[in-house]
Amino acid sequence: MSSQTLGKNTSGIEVSHISPHGIWLLAGDKEYFMPYEDFPWFKNAVIEAVLKVEEPSPGHFYWPELDVDLTPDIIEHPERFPLKAKDA
Repeated sequence: MSSQTLGKNTSGIEVSHISPHGIWLLAGDKEYFMPYEDFPWFKNAVIEAVLKVEEPSPGHFYWPELDVDLTPDIIEHPERFPLKAKDA
């Protein structure tokens, strides 16, 4: 007998908190903190644009209004990805 997952994963992805230090992204059952120091695109962005995040494929997070693409690896280890766009 095998178990099959029924239905669609409803956990989704969302920005769960915005603070003066960075933003928190909730993806499935994991929460990521993105400090502005490492992710400057979000610091002066309009809140509506920060909140509008999509997951076009598993583990690919995209903010269409900011044209920002991130993965869990980039978020967890920003030191491995030193190239950053300048804060607008």
